[in-house]
Amino acid sequence: MIEGSSWIYARNSFKTTVDLTAEIMLKAKTDMTTLPGFFDIDEDVSNAVNNDKPVVALESTIITHGMPFPDNLDMAKTVEAIIRAHGAVPATIAVLDGRLKIGLAEEELLRLAKTSEAMKISRADMAFAISQGKTAGTTVAATMIAARMSGIRVFATGGIGGVHAGAETSFDVSADLTELGKTDVIVVAAGAKAILDVPKTLEVLETQGVSVVGYQTDTFPAFWTSRSDLAVPLRLDSAADISKFQKVREQLGLDAGLLVANPIPAENEIPADVINGYIRTAQSEMEMRGISGKEVTPFLLQRIFELSGGESLKANIALVKNNARLAAGIAVAFHA
Repeated sequence: MIEGSSWIYARNSFKTTVDLTAEIMLKAKTDMTTLPGFFDIDEDVSNAVNNDKPVVALESTIITHGMPFPDNLDMAKTVEAIIRAHGAVPATIAVLDGRLKIGLAEEELLRLAKTSEAMKISRADMAFAISQGKTAGTTVAATMIAARMSGIRVFATGGIGGVHAGAETSFDVSADLTELGKTDVIVVAAGAKAILDVPKTLEVLETQGVSVVGYQTDTFPAFWTSRSDLAVPLRLDSAADISKFQKVREQLGLDAGLLVANPIPAENEIPADVINGYIRTAQSEMEMRGISGKEVTPFLLQRIFELSGGESLKANIALVKNNARLAAGIAVAFHA
């Protein structure tokens, strides 16, 4: 039995904890009227966020820089349809003429898919693109920022950026990793892109305090390949458990993101020895040409597409669809 001052202390401590939890959950809500004037939020997305309904954010560099037309448009439409079919609202995020779009109309998707002039923006140049009236595809980092500001908690992508091969001398490390360390969005991906130094990428994620969860897997998926020889730090086997995990993280006030590593379906993967051969060839050619910075990933993906006779693109589309399905399930569970 608790008596006297001990009871008062315990009662006040409990009250503080409850109040703190309520404050955290209140902050998770987004008042659309307080967003900057350059935000354009699709009506369906706005209604879903305001009514605590599930929404899944989607990046747009996969449209502007990741796939050729019309494959990019077909992929974007299909992924949005998958998310709707699984009970959530899709919100493809991009910058069009300096307007930050949260959810794109069909004609806007078409325009984005056909443009060859789009920037590829991250945290460092996101404001530049908006202020200068540019059109841009949003990377994982930029999409996370826009999603969180808009009250969207779940984001589906293909693979995250990470530590590039040779980063110990080039210091080429994607801003996706630092964004995951500071922005509390659930990111569903088929691991890090296999063109990267994946062991170093996992080390940086750990340093940044990012929770990395393997979905129904004990190994970290290798993008085009479902398994690797790298252990995944944590494992969960249902969307409900992932949602529960994220809610506890929020109640603890943890600001870092949650990365859900979702393996490509086995029937769609490219064997590791095959894809690794393509990657080595593409990286060798990249070094000979002196390609660096933001041009690295688009070059490697395009060259691997050519070397694989288009098989890498088929696998890429399959894993994006798979991630969209899981992300929608997580979003539904999170808002249940």
